[in-house]
Amino acid sequence: MYNGIYLLSILLLQIDQILVHQKIELLEAIIGFETNNQYEIKNSVGQKIFHAKENTDCCTRNICGPLRSFELQIKDNFDQEVIHLIRPYRCMSCCFPCCLQEMEVQAPPGNTIGYINQDWHMFKPRFSIYDTSKTKVLSIEGPLCAISCCGDVDFDICGKDGNSVGRISKQWTGFIKETLTDTDNFGINFPMDLDVRMKAVLLGACFLIDFMFFERTGDSGQRCSVFG
Repeated sequence: MYNGIYLLSILLLQIDQILVHQKIELLEAIIGFETNNQYEIKNSVGQKIFHAKENTDCCTRNICGPLRSFELQIKDNFDQEVIHLIRPYRCMSCCFPCCLQEMEVQAPPGNTIGYINQDWHMFKPRFSIYDTSKTKVLSIEGPLCAISCCGDVDFDICGKDGNSVGRISKQWTGFIKETLTDTDNFGINFPMDLDVRMKAVLLGACFLIDFMFFERTGDSGQRCSVFG
């Protein structure tokens, strides 16, 4: 456990921005067959610090679509798993407030460091970030509509006092890429002195937001809000 947190500290302590780039899967782009999502995770100067891969079976990906349960392994450049994400199958519509989205973040695997829970709201996507003792540390609020034309989509990160302390941004990647694929780029900004465990949980929140609002399966379109 100590080594895992120590490794997180080495990789995340002195950074205030993480860049997440989803890899393009040719089979998925050509015929729409959903494959395991893969990502490269970089620091603010473009140095690769992690790579991540979804772990789900074929039926789950292609039948359950973006709402699917999954586990996601985040490994360092030595292929050692340092963060493990667990997302159970849940609804996300404001019409079902008792079964909203959640995710558990472990670092190292088996050691829970935090949780992300979707909060019920009639119009906007909202999330709470909790530490291991289930104490709320941060909150995230997204826009009324998550579809953007030629611009970024921002989800604001707020502290306990409600003031903005950072942002998770789905970055515009160009008309062709946005139209023909569901591969997405994200930027995560947070205070330099934020606990490294909370930085890791915010990374998990980025993946949850990606699956909820920007993942497409087959002919299904992008989800634009908590309504659908």
